[in-house]
Parts: sequence; structure tokens; C-alpha cells
Amino acid sequence: MRMLLTAQMDTETANRAVSDGTLPKVIEEIVEHLKPEAAYFTLRNGQRSCLMVFDMEDSAQMPPLLEPLFHANSSVSLQPAMNLDDLRAGLGGMKR
Repeated sequence: MRMLLTAQMDTETANRAVSDGTLPKVIEEIVEHLKPEAAYFTLRNGQRSCLMVFDMEDSAQMPPLLEPLFHANSSVSLQPAMNLDDLRAGLGGMKR
């Protein structure tokens, strides 16, 4: 199932991770595990944030995928998401 991961990093923790060089390692670890079809990095509410769209085959994948973000003191959100083709297929299957 296509999922949207949103993570906001605590500013103090992220600042330390930038200073000591661990932030790029955390990001690479997450990208390596998720293999996202899209990854965006931005600010949300004044905090470093990332949004990634990836395929999750089983909910048992959540702990190993999300732990690096929790260790980075991030606020994490995970929710199902559709692209336009998924939406068209879903709407096409509705009874009228």
C-alpha cells in the first residue's frame, strides 16, 4: 500500500545531528529502508521536515522503518495515500 510518511525533527536534536554529521546518515538509512518513490525535505512549523511516499507491504515493517526517526526525536505521521491513477481506479469502482 502506498503510504505518506511525514516527519518533523526536533530543532535541538536536528542541530546536533547536523553539527556532528549524523543527520545525513539518518536520512540515508531511512531512504535505504523505505526506497521511496518520492522524498521531499522542507520546513513545517519552523522545523526540519521530510515527506516520503513509499510502498508498505505489511504493517510489521513499521517498527524497523520508523525507529531511526524516533531516535532522532522526530514527530512522525504515517497514512495511506493515493496517486491520481489510484484515485481514478477507486472512483471508477464506485456504484452510482
